[in-house]
Amino acid sequence: MAKSKAARMHSDKPWEFLDEWRGRFFTGEWPTVPEMFRISAARFPDRNCLTVFEPDRITLSYREALERTETLAAWLVEHGVQKGDRVAVSGRNSPEWAVAYLAAMTAGAVAVPVDFALRVEEIQNLLSVSEPKFFFIDEDRLDSFASFREGVLPLTGRQPEHSVYRLLPEDKTRALEKIIPPEEEDLAAILFTSGTMGNPKGVMLTHRNLVSDCYIAQSNMNIFHTDVFYALLPIHHAYTMLAVFIEALSVGAEIVFGKSMAVTKMMHELREGRITMLLGVPLLFNKLLAGILKGIRAKGPLVSGFVRFLMHLSYAIKKLFGVNPGKRLLKSVLDKASLSSLRIAISGGGALAPSVFRAFNELGIDFVQGYGLTETSPIITLNPTFDFRVESVGRDFYPNMEIRILDPDEKGVGEIVVKGPMVMKGYYKMPEETRAMFTGDGWLKTGDLGRMDKDRYVYLCGRAKNMIVTGGGKNVYPEEIENEFQLFYDDIEQITVCGYITDPAAKSEGVEAKIYPADDLFKRLNVGRGMPGSEEAVRGVIEPIVEKVNRTLQPYQRISKITLLEEPLEMTTTKKVKRFAANSEAVQ
Repeated sequence: MAKSKAARMHSDKPWEFLDEWRGRFFTGEWPTVPEMFRISAARFPDRNCLTVFEPDRITLSYREALERTETLAAWLVEHGVQKGDRVAVSGRNSPEWAVAYLAAMTAGAVAVPVDFALRVEEIQNLLSVSEPKFFFIDEDRLDSFASFREGVLPLTGRQPEHSVYRLLPEDKTRALEKIIPPEEEDLAAILFTSGTMGNPKGVMLTHRNLVSDCYIAQSNMNIFHTDVFYALLPIHHAYTMLAVFIEALSVGAEIVFGKSMAVTKMMHELREGRITMLLGVPLLFNKLLAGILKGIRAKGPLVSGFVRFLMHLSYAIKKLFGVNPGKRLLKSVLDKASLSSLRIAISGGGALAPSVFRAFNELGIDFVQGYGLTETSPIITLNPTFDFRVESVGRDFYPNMEIRILDPDEKGVGEIVVKGPMVMKGYYKMPEETRAMFTGDGWLKTGDLGRMDKDRYVYLCGRAKNMIVTGGGKNVYPEEIENEFQLFYDDIEQITVCGYITDPAAKSEGVEAKIYPADDLFKRLNVGRGMPGSEEAVRGVIEPIVEKVNRTLQPYQRISKITLLEEPLEMTTTKKVKRFAANSEAVQ
């Protein structure tokens, strides 16, 4: 039953409704981002579009959001913005951020989303590269850039008169008429993958890239105008921008902007916003699951055992019969976690442990994971909720795009390469780096190692540059080992697996785990970081965990060296450890 349904849904084209609007709202194969937004506003003018809790709820309907977007676009045009100019946006997630982003594209400009968490000099470096005509940033950071260049304006402020909403054109109608609208092959956005002081790579994504990826991804998942998406992760990141923001706009769904991962605030927004679509990264879902399981254990062995029985029963029924009884069987657990309104949860931005993936599905949540990279807009695989595989990062969208494995080994593992309408135009002003990303016959090289099964599901092993080669010539993929620790969130906050030289002459490597213990572990042991005796006490907990994981691994994969970190490693905005930071001061 599930497979026939999967086959049927995979052949559907969720974007077929666009034909009704072709010729009136757009003329190409795909609408541009502003055209897509106008179509949704025409279909659902009174539907909630952009919502934020400040702490009181503030909501713009699609009609209101479009009006504010076009007003700002007219202001930009009156102040010299022309087709192809860049407009940069940086700030916490907010409706104002969304309006500025959409207004830039509506005016024919290229949006340049900038990571708000970067240091001032890093942001200035990105501005120097992209040369935006205007730069919108939250009011509380405005002073840091006021002297950098003209055109720096407040994005959000404590009062409306300190935000983009105060920028009113003199003649809106005339300004909008002057706009040369973008076409689908025109550049829509430049997304920088690094804010370092070197040469940051600006990924150039066209309107066709973003809109095609948005609709093609829906081949593996149904979303509706009645859905409510939670934009919790930074919206400048390709994952949130496409999979939350643009996906929601494409069907007329609501977006609730979260600004903090503090558990109490997040649970309030999940509950009050009646969130149906929760997209996050492994760290977020590990944190949520750890809290849920801790609450279940606190009920005592009898209740805890019964809940675990219901979880296993729910999962078995779901896999065998394609129905989800967990929402009813485990309603009280989901209510307490503010997750009862969820329809679908999606993990991306990094590999999730299969055990965590399975646990959420056991709880009655339709939970899947996907895979992609900024250079692919970013989604290139997604597990269908109706036919998911917990070990996989999802199925591709063939025939609307294609994935293959380059030079596979005897296990079918090789570099993942991609072709399709979502593949980037290239890196901004970096032709050599752009050429290096493609094979001679035009496939984008992801840099990720993986395999693909006969049903086109992809299984990741890790980044090619992170691979460890042991003395016996075996390949070890650090990410696979790190995933085994995701259920030990209470004790281990960060783990980075890397190679260390065991034989300099042979250049062979062993497997090392660099671990930053969690605060909860120190509290439970009643010791403080750096206190005499604390390392011995912490090792007494960490080493048995490592040994337990080692027993599940092949002999050549096993960790032979443990390094306890005194400071956490630097992380990206999607909560992945920056591996270059793994040489932090450590206790051996």
